[in-house]
Amino acid sequence: MSEREATRRGVLKGIGVSVAAAMGTAALPGSAAASSPWESVESPTGNTLHDVEYTDAGAYAVAGGGVVLERTELGWKKIIDGGPTGNGNSLYGADVTDDGEALWFVGSSGAIGEYDVESGVLTDHSAPMDVTNNFNDVSVTGEAGEANVYVAGDSGKMYYSFENGASETWDYVTPGSGSAINAVDFFDDRKGHIVDGNKSVFRTQDGSTWNKIGLADANVNFYGVDSDGFDDVWVSGGGGMIFHWDGSEWTPSDTGDAGLRDIEVTDGDDDGYTVGGGGKVYELDGDWTQNETPTGQNLKAVVRGATDIAVGAGGTIVER
Repeated sequence: MSEREATRRGVLKGIGVSVAAAMGTAALPGSAAASSPWESVESPTGNTLHDVEYTDAGAYAVAGGGVVLERTELGWKKIIDGGPTGNGNSLYGADVTDDGEALWFVGSSGAIGEYDVESGVLTDHSAPMDVTNNFNDVSVTGEAGEANVYVAGDSGKMYYSFENGASETWDYVTPGSGSAINAVDFFDDRKGHIVDGNKSVFRTQDGSTWNKIGLADANVNFYGVDSDGFDDVWVSGGGGMIFHWDGSEWTPSDTGDAGLRDIEVTDGDDDGYTVGGGGKVYELDGDWTQNETPTGQNLKAVVRGATDIAVGAGGTIVER
């Protein structure tokens, strides 16, 4: 396990425990152990929730219309409405610095925001290099205030800043054919993976140059990626397909027909979740098996912690 993975996963698991303790055992549905069923939780928005992350201050979710939600002792509440610019640009992806202190999110029309979860200060980094294309996902490494920031562009470009998104520090590269980059995840400061709309997976060792590592004859679109190492990569896609790279070969798993929009697997433990269309949740515990959920809404993202959380269309939030 890399130093970044050990830090990030250790911090987030600890965060989950502390939040659950603060809420008490009956504060929110789904705060029981992972063996309990998924339960619906009241949401303060009807907008589609596109991503969810744990920070040092608890869980946050980002949504259409520039909405950002925070999970509190009294339930989920809206803390930002309108996004980093205030123009209501939808937010599609989020990530957290290694110390858990800054939540980054990206979205339509070049929206990029950095939210300090302790102070509540929102910094607008939108339209880097005057780019106002849609941004689909973001990954950040390092600590708050000095992070490396990687933004997946809908036009097939990866935008990056090694100086916390300062306005003059951005650059970009086009890793593939120009197809939309749907997801990005880093397991170390400048090491990670992306998937694009041309059924391709790329890796980088320096944060700026990318090499294709697959996938031949996949025949489905790729939507989610979990990068845990150069020999441990998980990809979720259309047609219920999941692919795992072990450093030498790709192993496919077929869960059914739901498009799987996000995947999160614990590094080295081979346990995790993937979520997608029709409220589908599949759990990895040796094999991928379907969980029962209380929703038929399309799920867009999942995060693991003392309380596991999945979010999706219509403001849907389910917890376990």
